[in-house]
Parts: sequence; C-alpha cells; structure tokens
Amino acid sequence: MSALAAGASGAPNPPAFSKSEMMIVAAARELAGQRVCFVGVGLPNIAVNLARLTVAPELELVYESGAFGAQPARLPLSIGDPTIVTGATAAVSMFELFSFYLQGGLVDVGFLGAAQIDRFGNINSTVIGDYDHPKTRLPGSGGACEIAINARQVFVIMRQSKRSFVEHIDFRTSPGNLGGAETAARIRKEQGWLGRGPSVVVTDLAIYHFDESGEMRLDSLHPGATLDQVRETMGWQPKIAEPLATTPDPTAEEMRLIREVLDPEGAYTK
Repeated sequence: MSALAAGASGAPNPPAFSKSEMMIVAAARELAGQRVCFVGVGLPNIAVNLARLTVAPELELVYESGAFGAQPARLPLSIGDPTIVTGATAAVSMFELFSFYLQGGLVDVGFLGAAQIDRFGNINSTVIGDYDHPKTRLPGSGGACEIAINARQVFVIMRQSKRSFVEHIDFRTSPGNLGGAETAARIRKEQGWLGRGPSVVVTDLAIYHFDESGEMRLDSLHPGATLDQVRETMGWQPKIAEPLATTPDPTAEEMRLIREVLDPEGAYTK
C-alpha cells in the first residue's frame, strides 16, 4: 500500500478545522462520481488527491507534464514531480497529452485555480492591472486556457476576496461563460470547443454553481461564514440559492488525510 493511501492508523475525534481545510474538503467532495480530472497547479492538487482517497477512488488524474491516469504514491510537489507517473495509464509528451487526450475529449473535469474570477466564471491568471504596465505579473495560462475550453466541465478552487471576486477581470486568461450562457454556447459551437464551461467554484467561504444564465450562484455557506462576509468579498451582488445550504463539516478521516498524509507541513492549509 502506498504512503498516500496508508497514512496513520486510528480515527481521532473530529478536530477543529481552518477555512483552507474546509475549502479543500468541499472541493474534493465535488468530484464524487467523476473519472478523469486534469489537475491545475496549487490548491487543485491537494483537493483532487483528497478526492481520490475519499469520494472518488476511481479518479484518474491528468498532469500537464504528460501523465494521464496518474495515481501518485504521495502528494506531488509540482507537475514535474516523478511521483505523478505512478500507476499512470500513459506517460506522454505535452503535445500528445493536449492534442490526443484533452482535445480528444477524454477529460471529464478540469480543476483550476485563479487570481481573479468574475460572475460568469471567466478566469485571470496573467496580470493584475494593465497588461503592459501591470501591478503584478502572474504565472500566466500554462495549459489553463486549453483545459477551460476542452474539459467537459471546469471546477475552480480559490480564496475569496474583493481582489479576487471582481466585476471585471483585468485579463481573460481562461474563458468561462464569457458574457452569459447564450453567448458562451454560440462561441463554443463556432470555435469547436468541447467543454461546457465552469460548473463549480469553491472558496474558503462558500460553494457556488452556475445557473441557466451562466452566472455564478451561491449555493452553500461553509460553517462560520456569513452572507455579509460573502457580499463584502465580492465585486457584485451574488445570486443566492433558496434555500441556502450549509456545507457539512469535514469528517475526522478527511482531516486526518489532509494533516497526516497529504499536507503534514501545512503548505496548502496555513
């Protein structure tokens, strides 16, 4: 049994949890029933690996560096970590991965992070401020744009603030529902994009899905979060589900896996 699957024995009493731990757990649970997931760098990495140990044991992970169907023996440190080829269905070039697997329609979910997101799920991971003279230059797209348009659906995990949930993103790195569902459907058809666009956004405060207009809707508040906090950390007035749910607390086993197996040093949770 791999170190990732084994962990420490015993079942501790349910511990207290941080906002980041709640976000990771909530994001992992959204992957229940999914099969093939293209993993973005950062927070998506721990969320999808937690899902594989809990709600989605058959989940096959795809990493940009060329691993398809990865079952890593431990949490990968990066997309170039050799552990991502553990148990992989295939280890191929990046060209082959994007051309034959992603653009071939073999990816169910693309799981991405973001620096900024708007109400329609359009993502910025390129610059903050003017493109030519930015306040901050970010890592850029990498494979995120191709993932966003070709994975059957897109999940996003990110921390929520007025700087990240904005009325207008500074640069559209990865298209979501563009200006609305109708426009997005037309352009996807014209351009031959395979995906349906964003389905889920999970933050450290809440869980959002997208309504028929293509706009983000608040569906569940995490324990301890309030509607006032949500409204104060968004650049627009959110649509709110009726009734509004409360996200279930992390279980003792989910917390054990995060703290003892996946991230004992707290790189993702502190």
